[in-house]
Amino acid sequence: MDAYDLITRNASEVVTEDEVRALADDPEGKRAYVGYEPSGVLHIGHMLTANKLIDLQEAGFEVVVLLADVHAYLNGKGTFEEIRETAERMKAQFIAYGLDESQTEFVLGSEYQLDESYVLDLHALELETTLSRAERAMAEIKSGDGVTVAQAVYPIMQALDIVYLDVDLAIGGMEQRKVHMLARDTLPSIGEESPTCMHTPLIADLGTGIGKMSSSEGVTISMEDSTEDIEDKVNGAFCPPTADPDPTEEGEERENPVLQIFEYHVFPRFQRVVVERPEQYGGNLEYDDYETLEADLESGELHPADAKGALANYLDELIEPGRAKIAE
Repeated sequence: MDAYDLITRNASEVVTEDEVRALADDPEGKRAYVGYEPSGVLHIGHMLTANKLIDLQEAGFEVVVLLADVHAYLNGKGTFEEIRETAERMKAQFIAYGLDESQTEFVLGSEYQLDESYVLDLHALELETTLSRAERAMAEIKSGDGVTVAQAVYPIMQALDIVYLDVDLAIGGMEQRKVHMLARDTLPSIGEESPTCMHTPLIADLGTGIGKMSSSEGVTISMEDSTEDIEDKVNGAFCPPTADPDPTEEGEERENPVLQIFEYHVFPRFQRVVVERPEQYGGNLEYDDYETLEADLESGELHPADAKGALANYLDELIEPGRAKIAE
């Protein structure tokens, strides 16, 4: 796999392709970042973008993880003391999950976001951003039903973080797309370049295949889960024998979350996936790539129940180091 393919593996979108190809031509020493509100325990959404950071480290990038304590405070996630304690726990979990500590810089937002130069640049961007544009950018990541002034400032700060962290590539889930487009539109107004961005997919709700998996509602998977928890959650997952399920009776689009987790979590971390089956049902199946596993599910060669059993085993293996770190 060449550098561009590795960098863009499993990405939903890159903005722009030419910019990412230029980075791939000379990735050594380039810097990429993801920002996370410290929330205590890594869940499957954190892990998906962390998988992309691992790809980037393999390609030669330096990785910056912003533990966004100021953002979390603005989004009503607790006191600064509580949030910073949480950030330290999350840092240990990211390393346990597989980020190369020697290639990863962990930064608290408060280390630079309270400096005079940052605040003055923030005010300059506020002059360039309408309230409605900021609200639209924040719509998919805010807490609560209303929009506070603090939450309107939040996406403008995210735009400015890209400059102050001195990164070449901004990573986020698709819910971050509007924030990144805001950054591309507004940063030139203060003399900065439009950032290169990459967006990772969203995993559908585990139980229904509708919408996105959320740590605040529905069923999600996190590093707090025991082996038994993971088995129960995966065994109860929505998994029709297809990668393209029919919509609901109400017309809601659905995905197959079991296949999504195989594609975005398991195959990027394991060279070979073994689905264990009794000899009476054909014996074990082995897969070197996601596409073959998907094709076998579609054809009926792989039963959804067997796919779920294998998925639970591989997820448990991925989560165990972080679970042990939490237990400490």
